[in-house]
Amino acid sequence: MLSFFFKKQRQIEALIYRYLDSLRMTQKFFAEALTTCIKESVSGNFDFLTIQTHKFESKADDLRDEINELMYGKALIPESREDIMVLLELIETIPRLFERLLHMIQAQKLTIPNFILPDVDGLIQASLESCDLMMTQVETLFKKGGSIRDLKYRIDQDESRCDHIEHSIITKIFSADIDPFQKLQLKEMVSYMGEISDQADRVPNE
Repeated sequence: MLSFFFKKQRQIEALIYRYLDSLRMTQKFFAEALTTCIKESVSGNFDFLTIQTHKFESKADDLRDEINELMYGKALIPESREDIMVLLELIETIPRLFERLLHMIQAQKLTIPNFILPDVDGLIQASLESCDLMMTQVETLFKKGGSIRDLKYRIDQDESRCDHIEHSIITKIFSADIDPFQKLQLKEMVSYMGEISDQADRVPNE
């Protein structure tokens, strides 16, 4: 019976690692789409990369469903199932933000003005770094004896840095001489960008 239990546990851990790999691919295409948007605005390349982002986000969803099915097949004790479910639910908000942000840019044909381009690029880079650290943190949680104190500290630092950049960008947007509706569009876009690091910081660290 114990051998069966540990076998199922190892299967769940393997699926979680695959889930994180799919998230990394989702993040990769999301980052490439935003880089394209910054350089070219919305284009055919942007549309293609948005589709790829959705493809790997859907693959991650399928793996999450597979993890749930295996867990609720009595592979883990209820307390462990609940911990993993909370973890996955918090993580999956991040690829959803990726998709929502890309669809917003695509549907509204948003162009990022030159006066905030460097700050937006800095916000995205810091946000993606916090996601990388978060996924490393989750992997470390499943490795016995792994320390995450430094990872958590770095995620907190990135989140604070992102908050500062986000507020600075929004101030610049509303101080600029541009159309009021465009200001609201850009503020919403930047708020979604800032939410990425917030979500990475919310992932449990125990």
